[in-house]
Amino acid sequence: MPQQIVMLVLILVVFYFFMIRPQMKKQKELKKFREEMKPGDKVVTIGGIHGKILEINDTTVLLNSEGSKIRFDKSAISQNFEDGGNGTLTAK
Repeated sequence: MPQQIVMLVLILVVFYFFMIRPQMKKQKELKKFREEMKPGDKVVTIGGIHGKILEINDTTVLLNSEGSKIRFDKSAISQNFEDGGNGTLTAK
């Protein structure tokens, strides 16, 4: 019986360090990224739309994409990109 409890605790510890902790760290980094966004940053939405930030409000972001202005919720921004110089975008 005690061996089963030790194995169960060991499985829970491994699960925490390999599944839960990395996900929490990723969420923390994403929250920090969204708080540090500023006009002029090039970003990608969760839907795959690439654009340049024109304006930031409390909960929304106005993007310029291929000449169109689109307003998104801040939570829809997933990545920051920078121009590689040759017209291609590369992840930071």
